[in-house]
Amino acid sequence: MNDPLDNVREYIADEDQTPQPPVDEELLTAVTGALGFPLPELLVRLYTEIGDGGFGPGYELLPLHAEEGESLLGVYETMVDPGTTWPRGVVPIIDWGCGMYAAVDCLDDRGAVLLFEPNVFSGDWAEVWFLDNDDLADWLRSWTSPTAWFSETGEAEGGPTPWADAAARLVT
Repeated sequence: MNDPLDNVREYIADEDQTPQPPVDEELLTAVTGALGFPLPELLVRLYTEIGDGGFGPGYELLPLHAEEGESLLGVYETMVDPGTTWPRGVVPIIDWGCGMYAAVDCLDDRGAVLLFEPNVFSGDWAEVWFLDNDDLADWLRSWTSPTAWFSETGEAEGGPTPWADAAARLVT
């Protein structure tokens, strides 16, 4: 199977997007140190080989760290405080708007991609977490083609399903 980053590069060119420069080892080390866990290798490659945001679906890939505006680290640190609704080890990567995020489960070997959808809250925060794709590589391939649920072409089938591990993983 092809490298999903090849699909991302092609998508960027087709969409005429301009990624920010890739991150260096120093920033990557600082961010993972602040998080307290490593990022999945494919996510590291996305940031170190493609760029630190400025491309992708939705409001585009969040930068790892930013002095101003949203970033992966900033949103994670805000959301994962005890008593909130964000699981430890799950980092936001895309802001979909309206409070929704695509996030990667860094504690999962395949880097499952989750959807945080707080607009469906009805009393149980576990019910706002959905499994978008159980594999980051497959998710990258889907958003670079017309097969993702959020695709503008209307060729997508299905969509995220409830994340079975949400209740057990929420920070309390």
